[in-house]
Amino acid sequence: MTDRGSRTEGRRVGEARHGRGRARQLDVRSRSESHGRRPRASRIHHRGTVLPIVLLISAMLLATSAAWFETSLAAARSATNVRDYLQAFHAADSALTLCATSAIASTGIGVVASPPATREPTQWQLEAAFEAAAVAPVAVWPGSLRAPQCMAETWRLAGRPDARGYLLTSRGFGKTKDSQVWLQMELVIDGDKIERHWRRVAARPF
Repeated sequence: MTDRGSRTEGRRVGEARHGRGRARQLDVRSRSESHGRRPRASRIHHRGTVLPIVLLISAMLLATSAAWFETSLAAARSATNVRDYLQAFHAADSALTLCATSAIASTGIGVVASPPATREPTQWQLEAAFEAAAVAPVAVWPGSLRAPQCMAETWRLAGRPDARGYLLTSRGFGKTKDSQVWLQMELVIDGDKIERHWRRVAARPF
């Protein structure tokens, strides 16, 4: 009886140990499975977080590229406008110098055939009058749409009856019709004395 009881007790102890062992295996297996499932959820969560960041960076890069492109275009247009302005300015300045030389030499080239005005002449502000009286001191100005023009208007100076006064107006062109520069010079010839008063026209008269 004692042997049978001890055997029975041994079986119970073995079965209990075996049951606890299986329980431990199931617990370890369940833990491993739970650990195996967690990385998948974590990866999905990370993917959902990374996508908006990538889209935000892409949008920032596109915005920066667009701003850089617009800046480049503005700089190119500005450089073109400056080049056209300098082209027209030098053409008008050269025409004004040649027109002054002609007036000093009394050749009468480009001088308006009208009675001398007692006030500052204003015929240069009228398109028809300017086109009719203006001359081109040079036939061609390289890089310009048209050759520069110059117009001279006689001017009677108050208190100086022996002096000859002229208002010289020149127009220079760039590559387009809109790129124009107008320059003027008040020229006074009194015997051997020559006075020059240079000025730039701020706005086109027509």
